[in-house]
Amino acid sequence: MQVNVSARHGHLQSGDQELIVEKAEKLRRLFDRITAIEVTVDLQQQDNPSVEIQVSAEHADDCVATSESSTVISALDLVIPKVEQQLRRLKEKKTGHRATGHKHMDPTENE
Repeated sequence: MQVNVSARHGHLQSGDQELIVEKAEKLRRLFDRITAIEVTVDLQQQDNPSVEIQVSAEHADDCVATSESSTVISALDLVIPKVEQQLRRLKEKKTGHRATGHKHMDPTENE
């Protein structure tokens, strides 16, 4: 799994990129089929930066979440729970067997 961090309209501070990678890698504990994580920090508005996380997983659609806050790290702290919720829902769909298969159904007497 690879974590890509990029910045638009500016540069990240020295410690921010390492902290972003560290927090993004923790998403792996929720769903082990994650193939890539892309974090994009938009610094166009210096007083209100936005952070977007796009998580790609095997055999599933991408999970995307965006958040804005006063600092990059606080925006990251707001967007991580959004992605975690999407990953939990995705994992439930993939591993939770909600419907009973045809093989396990009782034969009806009406046939």
